[in-house]
Order: sequence, then structure tokens, then C-alpha cells
Amino acid sequence: MRRKHIAVLRGGPSDEYEVSMKTGAGVLGALRESDYVTHDVVITKAGEWLIGGRVRTPEQALSAIDGVFIALHGAYGEDGTVQRLLDRHSIPYTGSGAYASGIAMNKALTKGHVKDLGLKLAPHMQLTRDSMPNVTKTAENIADLFGPTYVVKPLKGGSSIGTQIAVGTTQLAEALERSFAVYDEVIVEKLIEGKEATIGVVEGFRGEELYCLPVIEIVPPASSNFFSVEAKYNGTTQEICPARFSHDQKQAIARVGANVHKALGLRHYSRTDVILSGDDVYFLEVNTLPGLTTESLIPNALKAVGCSYDEFVLHILENALA
Repeated sequence: MRRKHIAVLRGGPSDEYEVSMKTGAGVLGALRESDYVTHDVVITKAGEWLIGGRVRTPEQALSAIDGVFIALHGAYGEDGTVQRLLDRHSIPYTGSGAYASGIAMNKALTKGHVKDLGLKLAPHMQLTRDSMPNVTKTAENIADLFGPTYVVKPLKGGSSIGTQIAVGTTQLAEALERSFAVYDEVIVEKLIEGKEATIGVVEGFRGEELYCLPVIEIVPPASSNFFSVEAKYNGTTQEICPARFSHDQKQAIARVGANVHKALGLRHYSRTDVILSGDDVYFLEVNTLPGLTTESLIPNALKAVGCSYDEFVLHILENALA
């Protein structure tokens, strides 16, 4: 019987290239002793597809491929672009489909799609560089709506790359100037004071339609006032799993994760980030292809329920191929 050939896509033309390379390396390692034949497909920052260091077209790279494990993060890999390419070739792949991926990648669109779920959302505003000639006046207008502390994020992206905290209108205007030097669109949110947490959701795991992994409590170092990209990967953040919350609080967070996964039509697995403020759970954003590096949150939660990394990777792949 012919063994199935699986392409692992990693790298990609996004700010999360390095994280994706590590995720892909982990996936390849997990599949090394499996019944699948794996193909390491690296997509460069320039968008070239490489196999064994040689440039190939996507069609060449995907010839004779039975399925794809998408280990990409950020733009191109997580926004529906590569999903549409794979759909055109009728190749099954891990993670959410093109439409759901595109929505979840856009923080403002995501909030719009989940607002009818009754979730608590921080007051927020989407801003575009070309529609904002006066940054100072915009900052003052936002202050009139909600303030005085803010989170400024790229509208699309993950790993907290480009995220800034601002206090007062002067800092907000400066943060917007820095953001628009790099990004065309941003979202500004009212900073909600509370404890950061995340919840992973896995489909068809251990006999459950939607299995919620244990809630992880995120405690950034004192030197960082939020879960920044540096704090995510330099080992200074405490990731406490299971979280030190009450049973009711953890159940409320799990409901948010499951409801967001279903409402957006996500597939296979996802990870939802929240802020716990008292007993109120504020939805922040959802990740359709959360990181699977040794420092990532999903592997941390898997350990807490006695699931190995390899077991999880095989489960996700088999779901995609089913």
C-alpha cells in the first residue's frame, strides 16, 4: 500500500517567519517515525517555494502530495492566501479554510463576527493610514471615546508583533505614528486591566466534538506590561497551566474559546486569547494556526492533559485527511 506524502509548509513572507520555521521543524520531527512520507517545503520571505534548497513552483512542490500540514503563521499562511491555492488543487490541509482564515486574521472583522455571541469586547476603532491626515487630532478623538490607556496593534498579524501600549493622547499619537510607518491599517483598543489567558480548542479529540484544553494563565515579566513578542519567546513569561482561576472562571473562558471557534467556522484547532477582569472575560483575538514551537502555548496545554506533541500533530493531520 502506497504511503501518503505530506508536505509541511513553513517560513513564509510574514513577520512570523522565524516562529513558523520552528513550528515546521517540530511538525516534521513529530511525523518522522509515522507512516507518512514528509516533504519539507520552505517558503522564503520573498515568497519562493523551496524543496531541498531548490526553487520550485507551488504546482511542482505539490505534485504527488496527498495532504499539507500548514506550519505557517501570519500573512500568506494564516490569512486565506495559501488555503485558496491548496483549494484550487483540491489538496486537503490542516487548519481553517480560506474564508474563515481571512476573517480571523483581521481583528476588526473578527470582533464584528462574534459581537452577537454576547462576548465582552474592549471598545475599539479601526484606523487606516490614508484616512488619517492628523494623528494628534485622531488620538484626541479616540480619547473622547475611550481611554486613557490603549493597545495599538496591526490589524492583521500575530505573536504580538507591532503591539504597543500607550497612556494618554501624546503616547497614543506617537504609537500611531510608529505603527503607520510600518502598517497600512491598525486597531486601537481600550486597555482592559486584568489577567491574560488563552484557551486551545481541538476538534474530535478524546471523543469530544470540541475539546477545550486547560486554560493557560499568562504572567509577563515585571519588565513587560503585556505579553509582548519578546516576552513570548525569551523564556521570561510564566505560562501557568492549569491557570490559577476559579472553576467558574475557567469554564467561562472555555465557553468563549469554543463559541468563537464555532461562530467563525474554524477547523481542526484554534487558540483564543482573553483578558480576565474580575469575573468578566474579554475576548481579544483568535489564532487559526497557533504556534507549535517548544515555547508555544498549545504544547504547554497538551502536556497538562497527558498528550504528547507527536500525538497532537498526528491527530490534526488525520482530521485534515479524513
